[in-house]
Amino acid sequence: MLPSSQISGQGLHPLVLSLTDLIRGWRTKLPEVMKLDVAPELLAIGGQFEGQELFISNELHRSKGFRKLHLEVAKLGAGLQVLHCVFFPDPRFDLPIFGIDLVVTSTGISAAIVDLSPAGENLPCFFQETLEKLSKPCFSDVRALPAWGSIFSPFVCFIRPVCLEEEKLFFDLVNSYLDLLISNSSITSPDSKDSAASITRYKGQMLYCLQQKRNDKTRSVLAKAFNPQWADRYIEELLFDNPLPPWT
Repeated sequence: MLPSSQISGQGLHPLVLSLTDLIRGWRTKLPEVMKLDVAPELLAIGGQFEGQELFISNELHRSKGFRKLHLEVAKLGAGLQVLHCVFFPDPRFDLPIFGIDLVVTSTGISAAIVDLSPAGENLPCFFQETLEKLSKPCFSDVRALPAWGSIFSPFVCFIRPVCLEEEKLFFDLVNSYLDLLISNSSITSPDSKDSAASITRYKGQMLYCLQQKRNDKTRSVLAKAFNPQWADRYIEELLFDNPLPPWT
């Protein structure tokens, strides 16, 4: 077992550190935040992958309006770092899914993606209208979405930042998305647990998790570092666990 603090700042890319701090800061602004009860062996993990040390640190919380707030930082040797974060709303609340991934290799940041993804059929109207007005930076290297990327909104940003200025612009965009989400979550009232809207958002989260599980790269690394059964458990129970039906 590896203490999460051991990789919290050790050799991590500055953008990984600044985004981690940003996410934690916004998380504290949510009402009724509390830690989720998770198996300890899934919180701080150490292993070997192709002769290199693999460390994974997870933070899991919930709050009013969100069934799970997940922040993960992973480090493989000196050549790979991953920041992964998803805020899953409680299906009773008409809120989008916040997600961000940052992948750092030995040559720099290879991928940076952030989105407020619809949990239902579409983004809530206020979010749609606000995001349409939001000034989005022009990045030099915009990447194509994966084949399973239909779950993302039209406002997804998937890039490879090519300089420090673009890293700052991406940081500012993440901050804007979190500001929009969290500022409005506190004034969003829940629908009844068995309403058509709650059920639609529940099904939308099920689809979101299913599509994310189609990213075979994650499972491949975990299966080789540990074993296929452990990789399946990590993905199914921690990364993209299905929401409980809101009517239960």
